Amino acid sequence: MLGNNPYRKGIDWWMVLLYVALVGFGWANLYAANFNPETGVFFSVDAEYFKQLVWIGISIISVSIIMILDAKLYVEISTFVYIISIILLLVVLAVGKEVHGAKAWFELGPIRFQPVEFTKLGTALLIARFMSRYNFQFTTANALKIGGILLLPIALVLLQNDTGSALIFFTFLLPMFREGMSPHILLLGVVAAATAIASLLIGDEWVMAIVLLVSAMVITVKFQNNNQHNFGIFAVLIGIGASAMTWGITLLLHKHVELSVLFLIGAGVTTMFVLIRMVTRRFYRIFMVLVYMWAGLAMSFGTSFVFENVLIEHQRTRINILFGKEDDPLGAGYNVNQSLIAIGSGGFSGKGYLQGTQTKFNFVPKQSTDFIFCTVGEEWGFMGSFVLIGLYLLFFMRLISLAEKQHSAFSRVYGYCVASIFFFHFAVNISMTIGLMPVIGIPLPFFSYGGSSLWGFSILLFIFLKLDTNRNELIR
Repeated sequence: MLGNNPYRKGIDWWMVLLYVALVGFGWANLYAANFNPETGVFFSVDAEYFKQLVWIGISIISVSIIMILDAKLYVEISTFVYIISIILLLVVLAVGKEVHGAKAWFELGPIRFQPVEFTKLGTALLIARFMSRYNFQFTTANALKIGGILLLPIALVLLQNDTGSALIFFTFLLPMFREGMSPHILLLGVVAAATAIASLLIGDEWVMAIVLLVSAMVITVKFQNNNQHNFGIFAVLIGIGASAMTWGITLLLHKHVELSVLFLIGAGVTTMFVLIRMVTRRFYRIFMVLVYMWAGLAMSFGTSFVFENVLIEHQRTRINILFGKEDDPLGAGYNVNQSLIAIGSGGFSGKGYLQGTQTKFNFVPKQSTDFIFCTVGEEWGFMGSFVLIGLYLLFFMRLISLAEKQHSAFSRVYGYCVASIFFFHFAVNISMTIGLMPVIGIPLPFFSYGGSSLWGFSILLFIFLKLDTNRNELIR
């Protein structure tokens, strides 16, 4: 297990330096968020900044052990780590502590641990191992297996009512795209996200109408370019006729039918005629048009159902506030409004370290966790925020650069998984604090207070750095 390499051989010290800078800057801002000048106490063992120091120490011990062990060990234990992480997700559903509506925490005295942090590691390791198999290709069978690896933790985390953490697992699509997954998968994701947002903004029926109109135009053009004359127009008109006939029958029967249902009937009839033509004339290029159309329809049709029946009340309120449908500055919108005030008050150069009034008088709830970035904005201003974002960008660029240098597919895939996880946390957390995304409880890596998140991020990173020390070897 100790391997043949000395402890410090091949370590990317630039990456370590960025890690130390982010952790150090994060702790300094956590101290500022907890410091109370009125008490006159400079340092307290009961404060969050002291507890974070303990977790920093535990993380240092953990990463030291990681760097000592043989890199090939992480390949061997990947399945075991994933299985243990799934078991922990199941156990926390039964005996976990509920915090802010999410039953996602183990509590042992003063220590809380969120097992989803461990699940990110297990999922990244198992996907890297699966995709590094000899002669791996993105066949339908392999895609279904990878989908199963991802959907299991997503389902369990959703059962914990932790939607934000569940979204993180979708970032694993990015490393798959790097390894040869069809770009259509990512484009389908973009279509689904765009139609979902549009449905919340203007209504699902309007979005379905737009999706059908665009699809009808593309289908018509595709068939004309394939010298099949006006068949595309014919198929679209047949679909419109089926919808009109259905509406007329329900009208005669004095029944009410939703417009969205009529849209789906028309789309279904058009799809049937197009599929028949596609098979008889072997015109398979039209198939992806149908896939995109139904992806948009399904997402727009299902958005309202999920919004009304799956999301809980405070999640719906946050989304409505984000899109300007509701205004609740003293309720659900309070955190974000105070965060924006704190960041804006910092100006160009900030109010000075430990001088933030919004921070000192606790105007921003959860300022040590979800809203730690507003401490940077208030006390360090635009320049401090610019430096922090610059550090993260250097961190991401270095991660991707190291991942591309790996001779082993396992190390490369795992490196991209790590980069995707970190980028999602970074982008979503900062977007939450400046009002570009709803608050979903995503911590800022190495900054937000929390032992399990700091420990999890550190282990994720340093396992990759250990793999990088063997970048010229084939690890599988």
